Amino acid sequence: QVQLVESGGGLVQAGGSLRLSCAASGRTFSSYTMGWFRQAPGQERDFVAAITWSGSVTYYADSVKGRFTSSRDNAKNTMYLEMNSLKPEDTAVYYCAAHLYGSNPRKREEYRYWGQGTQVTVSS
Repeated sequence: QVQLVESGGGLVQAGGSLRLSCAASGRTFSSYTMGWFRQAPGQERDFVAAITWSGSVTYYADSVKGRFTSSRDNAKNTMYLEMNSLKPEDTAVYYCAAHLYGSNPRKREEYRYWGQGTQVTVSS
């Protein structure tokens, strides 16, 4: 079992920045590839970013590539998402999750142990 808690969301103007955190407890956090997903009202939960257990490989959705950066500190059992140049279309609830199944960190179905989410709102 892994418990995940996101924080750092909030209201920001377009062009601004936010840093999300995902704190983990329970089973060995450092064993997992971890991912970020987001869900806007009335839409599906979409892949945003993922980072391998060592932090050496990262994956990004095309819509955030070059603006968002995923990192992790295994000593602190924490993953981060640095979000820059935010746009109104980035508005969503952001979730972190542990990748347990399969080999494609972009697939929502391969994740387990989701956090409760943190709201990010970008005003124009």
